[in-house]
Amino acid sequence: MNFDIAKQCVPIFFSDTYQEARQKFLQAAPASRSYKSSSRGPSGDDLYTDVAYFGPARAKRLVVLISGTHGVEGYCGSAAQLLFLHAKFHELLPPSTAVLMIHALNCYGFAWDRRVTAEGVDLNRNFVDFAEPVPQNPGYEQLAEHFVPEDISDEGVRRAEAAIAAYQKTHGEPSFRLAYSSGQYTRPGGMFYGGDKPTETRRTQEQIASDFDVSSREHVLILDYHTGLGPYGYGELQCELSSGREGYERAVKLFGASVTSPVMGTSSAVSIPGTQDAFWERLLGDRHTYVGPEFGTYQPPRGRLALRKDLWLFKYRPDAVDSELGRQIRQAVKWHFYPQASDWKEMVLWRSHQVHRQAVEALSAAK
Repeated sequence: MNFDIAKQCVPIFFSDTYQEARQKFLQAAPASRSYKSSSRGPSGDDLYTDVAYFGPARAKRLVVLISGTHGVEGYCGSAAQLLFLHAKFHELLPPSTAVLMIHALNCYGFAWDRRVTAEGVDLNRNFVDFAEPVPQNPGYEQLAEHFVPEDISDEGVRRAEAAIAAYQKTHGEPSFRLAYSSGQYTRPGGMFYGGDKPTETRRTQEQIASDFDVSSREHVLILDYHTGLGPYGYGELQCELSSGREGYERAVKLFGASVTSPVMGTSSAVSIPGTQDAFWERLLGDRHTYVGPEFGTYQPPRGRLALRKDLWLFKYRPDAVDSELGRQIRQAVKWHFYPQASDWKEMVLWRSHQVHRQAVEALSAAK
């Protein structure tokens, strides 16, 4: 893609609403299978996760492209999926390789401009084995009331931030980041809540994997698009804790040294339980390679404020969700995770195109 093409294509791929993104996807992939959610959108509209499959039904190798694990981050992932189709990568695959596209996995979060599912759960913490004891996060317990305070007036936020700063000073930034974002399973309505059972969205993903016989493949490469961490516009290729060093090394062979991992201490993300990668690791083991392209937006304090107000709104003022205040809060979340700027969008397209090409070339060349 040259600069002029990337700039011209921005309006083609990016959307302003979930419904617009869905219509674009269905136009590009008319044979998609739709999985209806029990939730509804802000206007009472039906919500769907749409899935497109290209290639032989029993292809040995499979590329899986997922948008909307974190709802509002689906604006970026949907654009990347449309770019893949526009570049016709799905038409260049050898008979041994197929593509599975999962559009708007967390369609509720996408439609409502939230990261969480309809249950208020962070899907990327929900793939733990709930038959076992859930992970503990004692640092979160100390800060829970400050992450989502009942009082979000300027003075209330100031007090919360002062308590957080005191914790950072005492325990250090790495400990704070773990407390804040590694996930917790004790505080519904709180930051990065992993739930107490599999969410409807998780069950949808499990059903998709079953319907398309993913577990029988010899190798599956997953690209799960995210936004919000790292330098503005840069697409960091993140591995996760579940696959460990082995998963990281598999990804490096495909994408090069720009791949990062919390296991290696190179990722902008902390080690997280219950991620997408945990699902694929259980399903496929070393027959999978998981990479989460993470496109940076704005500085973390801005994101924390946006998420805090979103969670406060749905926890303490659900009656105001569709009021002017509610719309302002939801818009702030959207703007943080989906910058409305042409430079950011062009950067997403450039990096996504590169990663798509690498993925297809790598699996096409595999013996």
